[in-house]
Amino acid sequence: MSFIIHKTKKDKVIDACIYTVLTVAALVTLFPLYYVIIVSLTPYIEVLKNGGFVIWPEHWTLQAYKEVFQSARIPQALKITVFITIVGTTLNLVVTTLLAYPLAKKSVPGRNFILMAIFFTMIFSGGIIPLYMVVRSIGLYDSVWALIVPGMVSTFNLLIVKTYFENLPVEVEEAARVDGCGELATLWRIVLPLSAPIMATIGLFYGVTHWNEYFKGIFYISDKTLMPMQVVLRSMIQTPNISTELSLNSLVLDALPPETIKMAVVVVATLPMLIIYPFLQKYFVKGTMLGSIKG
Repeated sequence: MSFIIHKTKKDKVIDACIYTVLTVAALVTLFPLYYVIIVSLTPYIEVLKNGGFVIWPEHWTLQAYKEVFQSARIPQALKITVFITIVGTTLNLVVTTLLAYPLAKKSVPGRNFILMAIFFTMIFSGGIIPLYMVVRSIGLYDSVWALIVPGMVSTFNLLIVKTYFENLPVEVEEAARVDGCGELATLWRIVLPLSAPIMATIGLFYGVTHWNEYFKGIFYISDKTLMPMQVVLRSMIQTPNISTELSLNSLVLDALPPETIKMAVVVVATLPMLIIYPFLQKYFVKGTMLGSIKG
C-alpha cells in the first residue's frame, strides 16, 4: 500500500526557499575553484584585457600546464606527494587495523590501560620541539620517511575503527574459528571484507592528510628535492619571482603571467583529490556513522 503525500502551497514555498539557499551556497563554494581553473587556462593577452578577472575566456591555452610540468621542481614535488600519499596511507591502514582489532576484544589483557594511554595522546601532546628532536635523533630528518612515520596512527581514526569492529557480529568470527581460522586469517578473510566502509573512510582521512602535508614538510625537510607539493605551492605563492622558484625561462613569463602559472599549480595540487573523492563518497557517511556509534 503506497501513500501519496500532497504538499501544500506553504510547503512548496519553503522547499523553493531551501533549494534556492542551497544553490546559492553551492555556487559560492564552487566559484573559487572555477575561477582558478579558468585563469589557469586563459592566455596572457586576455587576462590583461579583462583587468585580471576572467569569467569565461574567448581563447584557451594549456601553456601554463606545459611549463609547470617542464619545470624541475613541480614534477619532483608531485612525485614526493604521491609517494607519501600511497605508501603513507597504506601503512596507516595496516598499523591502525592491526592495533584496533585486538583492542576491540574485551578479553585482551591490559586493554583498558592501553586504550587510556592512547586516548591520553589525543588530549595531551608533547609539543612540536620534542617531536622535532625525536625525529632528528632517530635519523629521519631530511628523509621522505619524516613525512610518514611521525603520526603513523591517528587516535581518532583508531577509535572509530575499534568501535566498528566491536559492532561486527560475534557469531561470524566464532564460525570462522570453528572452521579453523586463526586471528590473522579471521581478520583478513572475515573482518576486513565486512569493514570496507570504515576502511574507505579512514583511508580517505589519511590520504587527504598526506596529500595536504605541509607542517612536516616545513619542520623536517630542508632539501628542496624532498619537499611535498603543498610546501612548494606556498613558496610559489609567496615569492615575487616565480621564474627563480620554478627555474623558468624569462621568455615564458613574457608569454604567461605569474598568476596563470600559479593557478595551474593550484589545480595540479587539488585535482587528484577531487577526482578520487566521489568514488569513496558512498562509504564516507556510512563508515563514519557506523564507526562512531557503539551498539
